[in-house]
Amino acid sequence: MELRHLRSFAVLAEERHFGRAAERLHLAQPALSQQVKQLERELGVELFTRTTRRVDLTEAGARLVGHAREVLGDVDRARDDMAALASGRAGRVSVGFVGTATYDVLPRVAQEVRRSLPGVELDLRGELLSPELAAGLADRTYDLALLRPGEPGLDARTLRTERLVAVLPAGHPLAGRRRIGLAALRDEAFVMHPSGHRSSIHARVLEACAAAGFQPSSVVEVAETATLVVFVAAGLGVALVPEPVRALGLEGVAYVALTDAPTIDLALAARADASPAAQQVAAIVARCV
Repeated sequence: MELRHLRSFAVLAEERHFGRAAERLHLAQPALSQQVKQLERELGVELFTRTTRRVDLTEAGARLVGHAREVLGDVDRARDDMAALASGRAGRVSVGFVGTATYDVLPRVAQEVRRSLPGVELDLRGELLSPELAAGLADRTYDLALLRPGEPGLDARTLRTERLVAVLPAGHPLAGRRRIGLAALRDEAFVMHPSGHRSSIHARVLEACAAAGFQPSSVVEVAETATLVVFVAAGLGVALVPEPVRALGLEGVAYVALTDAPTIDLALAARADASPAAQQVAAIVARCV
């Protein structure tokens, strides 16, 4: 059963007139009549009774109308869905966020995609480390990743530069200052992201401390930024974090600006074969940063 025959039948069933139906279908009347006859031969039933003045549905034709509308509706919906997929207005997109981007960028991206791309299904995962995100792009866990640049073999576009701020327990003697030099924390224990190749920010904090003339004598390592701030609130040390971490709003800590504040970049990376929907979401991520 050809779709064009079924569509011709459905239009003729609505119009009950060969001339009007042919005009809607952009067909010559003989061609329309031939299509209907072919469909009748294929199904083994008459679909219409024809007189010089009227075209009426037979019992079989009336029964076929419902099937035809259902099939043609499914075809139209499939065509629309594929068009939406091709244009990036539909699809599934997985996005991973480095810890600090989880707090300010992730919520904005979720809201904007829901508003402007309602047909796109988002899978958002936050509080991840850059090496994990780079591996996730490679093994297709993620379509996009908001991470720290510098991962080997990864093409990432820098979106913003973030200043590091000090996180101090609320009762710390320096907690009330508007700004401090990093050297003022030389005698403090530090709470930091994991060392080695597990976190890019760990090395950046050590570089900043070295530039200030010291190396932390005691370090507590935690994987998640939120946990890091909780450890500071518990009095286990101080920390340096990108300024957007202020959005966490956890009690028991104070964020204090640093003189000559060190910085760290935030970048966006995508799979080389990113889908149209992923490309649309990537543009939204860039706008939300």
